[in-house]
Amino acid sequence: MTIDDDSQIAVAKDISTKSNRSHVTSPQLIASPNVTIYDVASRAGVSIATVSRVLNGYSQMKPATRELVVAAMRDLRFVPNNSARGLSSGTKMVLGMVFLHSEAIDPGLEVEEDTLLFTDAVIRGAEEEASKSGYALLLGGVGKARVSETIDRMFSNCDGVILLDRTVPDRAIPTIAKRLPTVLLAGNGKSRSATTIRVDNEEPMKKLANHLVSVHGYSSFAFMAGIRTSPDSAAREMNFREEIARLGGRVETDSIWESSYTTSGAIAAIEARLKMDRSMPEAIVCANDQSAVGVIYALEHHGFRVPQDVAVTGFDDISLSRRITPSLTTVRQPFQELGKAAVEVLVRICQGEIKSGSGSRVLPTKVIYRSSCGCADVSESSVEKFMRGRG
Repeated sequence: MTIDDDSQIAVAKDISTKSNRSHVTSPQLIASPNVTIYDVASRAGVSIATVSRVLNGYSQMKPATRELVVAAMRDLRFVPNNSARGLSSGTKMVLGMVFLHSEAIDPGLEVEEDTLLFTDAVIRGAEEEASKSGYALLLGGVGKARVSETIDRMFSNCDGVILLDRTVPDRAIPTIAKRLPTVLLAGNGKSRSATTIRVDNEEPMKKLANHLVSVHGYSSFAFMAGIRTSPDSAAREMNFREEIARLGGRVETDSIWESSYTTSGAIAAIEARLKMDRSMPEAIVCANDQSAVGVIYALEHHGFRVPQDVAVTGFDDISLSRRITPSLTTVRQPFQELGKAAVEVLVRICQGEIKSGSGSRVLPTKVIYRSSCGCADVSESSVEKFMRGRG
């Protein structure tokens, strides 16, 4: 699967043949051409989504429910066929996902590609859940231009769309949601027109602040924002600042502390901070792991030891965070589960089970304590330590 930088849209995977995995074992029957998936759902007394899951071999289902659907198919002489099902119901059986291309590349450090790990993992989770529900997944990567063209293509080819963080301005979401069922992946959860799927940014930042103050005794901090207009970055910064203030610490307010979520952006911010005639903060807390890698690189390049001179933490727990030295204290978020949850909700909206804009779903996160804050990798498993040692 390839997606070029000119916002070309590619079908991630054609899953129209997935019904071959179905657990349906009814005898050979002559198909009734006028029977649709809606008729099966009505006869079985279940939702369209339930029938779709049976057709695609979804394992997490009550046996009694599965038997109801199979019996309805047998009675109605229904033979599963994704293409026919889509045509008969007036749907395309395709979901769209729009994500943001990484703009920054640092050839000297060569770790910028790890910014794609988040998006790739989300896509894998979304694709898996779409397949289970009988849908294909259509991807659209956007940069600073051609966003409208990409969205328009989604309108033409998809039953619903998932928008990842910062792909479109907040003001554009109501218009998009009026034309197509829409789920936001990340955001503040306040949208009334689109349902939001996000992770818990609040509690882990408070726990991290308490750990840095109570366990390590730090009192002066900086927060390396990703992009200040990003809801995730804003929430992480706000909760960290509030908790540090409550604990009696101080967080710098200089505008230089922003990385664009990249290593190169973080390196530039550290370079700018080093030009100021005052001591570095005792700890730098970053909005994502990629910027934390840049901070560590820049600090050590200028003779600072991490964590002895300056502690550093991140957010995400990408694979690189456990393989660098020192290993990175961070907040682990469930990448693939985000994609799965976004598709699950979007399918339910497309099939009329819930309304678009029906609140938000918040997935749990976990603080992982490693060496970069001053700990001795207390949260690493033996496997993680082994893999980090090999890297």
